[in-house]
Amino acid sequence: MYKRRNMLGGAAAATAGTVAAASSFPKPAIAQSMPEIKWRLTSSFPKSLDTIYGAGEVFAKAVAEATDNRFQIQVFAAGEIVPGLQAADAVENGTVECCHTVAYYFFGKEPTFAIGAALPFGLNTRQQFAWLEMNGGGQLYDEFLAKFNMKGILCGTTGAQMGGWFRKEIKTTADMDGLKFRIGGFAGKVMQKVGVIPQQIAGGDIYPALEKGTIDAAEWVGPYDDEKLGFYKVAKFYYYPGWWEGGPALHVFINKQKWEELPPAYKAVLKHAAQHSTIETMARYDAQNPKALRTLVANGAQLRPFPQEVMEACYKASQEVYAETTAASADFKKLYDSVVAFRADEYLWWQVAEYTFDSFMIRAARARS
Repeated sequence: MYKRRNMLGGAAAATAGTVAAASSFPKPAIAQSMPEIKWRLTSSFPKSLDTIYGAGEVFAKAVAEATDNRFQIQVFAAGEIVPGLQAADAVENGTVECCHTVAYYFFGKEPTFAIGAALPFGLNTRQQFAWLEMNGGGQLYDEFLAKFNMKGILCGTTGAQMGGWFRKEIKTTADMDGLKFRIGGFAGKVMQKVGVIPQQIAGGDIYPALEKGTIDAAEWVGPYDDEKLGFYKVAKFYYYPGWWEGGPALHVFINKQKWEELPPAYKAVLKHAAQHSTIETMARYDAQNPKALRTLVANGAQLRPFPQEVMEACYKASQEVYAETTAASADFKKLYDSVVAFRADEYLWWQVAEYTFDSFMIRAARARS
């Protein structure tokens, strides 16, 4: 018993000594590298769109969890701080630390913005990711964004989008002439070549514009989001594909000074959190779009492919716009040339395995139905 008490007493004394000694040490390096930080993120999307707006929330939650809540990012919907189409401006001028958006919204500032998101007849989803993450595209894009005091991180995708909702059927290219079409960024410039009058309208304002006849057609994302916004109630013709968004990437744009102030550990956390959000967002769209598409058709939506004539006319128009834009913008040319070269290599592979497999499986599924 005596020995046991002696041992316990010695252990207690040793513990007390250790605690006393530890209290005199400087704070651990890990605490110094994980300061408490609070940022604001302004989204370009309304809260009602839980998938695309939710990608920003998934990102912020992952950052908080990875840092034991020492790095907190509060997410604000479009309009709560600034309108959705001014999100990048708020980051550039330091009104907020970061935003979650789709970069082609800022095509008017400089056409090169669109390349980080999607180009008409550009890359599909996986190709866009590969170009940004593995083929130097992300580095080229960051060099461009630095001119606007921003750093970009890939954070989500919708997958290939739909061609949108039309109040009248589109049978020929002539039906596009004079059409007031809600369409954003670079695609609007292409559409102008075939007679369309493009309108850039934030997501939350599309339905009333379509309902009142202020616009004749509108594109947004795809079945899941489109059902939530109720477009089928005011325009029944639902076209595909959205050739201007074969694989649009979403981004978190971060004020460059705020990014450079972060410890390396926090920079890594932001990148990993964004990757997590990208995977989850794509999976949610893939899981939810089929059911939503069935519901839309059951509610009267008339599903239509764009006529081949229209597709070919728009493709030709896009090449004209690319020639004009590369001649006018050295930044655009630098990134666009990289995309085109990468796309050529990718489709050498895609036609061998990916396209062949998917085409067979689609035929097999139809044969069983």
